[in-house]
Amino acid sequence: MRKIIVSEFMTLDGVIQAPGSPEEDPSGGFQYGGWSAPYDDEVAHQFMEKQMEPADLLLGRKTFDIFASYWPSHADQWPGINEVTKYVISTTKTSSDWENSLFLKHVEDIEKLKKTEGTNLVVWGSSELVQLLLMHDLIDELWLKIYPVMLGKGKKLYNNGAFPAAFTLSEHVVTTSGVIMANYVRAGEVTTGTMA
Repeated sequence: MRKIIVSEFMTLDGVIQAPGSPEEDPSGGFQYGGWSAPYDDEVAHQFMEKQMEPADLLLGRKTFDIFASYWPSHADQWPGINEVTKYVISTTKTSSDWENSLFLKHVEDIEKLKKTEGTNLVVWGSSELVQLLLMHDLIDELWLKIYPVMLGKGKKLYNNGAFPAAFTLSEHVVTTSGVIMANYVRAGEVTTGTMA
């Protein structure tokens, strides 16, 4: 069985929209595209190299379109990106010129895919897909890059609620610019207690 790993760049107030550049996703009048760039450093680069090792991708259609317009001709920056399988959840798109792209329509398709053999399935961006995965308890790990900035508006990681779940911190680093890079692994059910 494969793990589904959600990898997100996020602000302190949970915004995940357009961290990479002003043109990445201006939908909804978003004016802060590229908000992660001022915090880039060597610590972040080293941590990200591990997270960008070849693995199949699970993407929402909008993120896929952004990726497909950029990565095929910039594969030297992400080795293996063209070779891995890109699974795309979409009700409107069924094909792409980007090699190794396969299209899914329903959450049941994701559930079936998760039960197959293969690499982990890493989700990048894809805010609507993440909401779907959260609601159906399909996330095994969260790889969060938390930036010391608040934007007040934009697409958020946690928007429509989530299935209750506990997670354990498995790896973390704090960059020189104050970005917390933290990986969390699913740890079963939520437990409660009383503070002594």
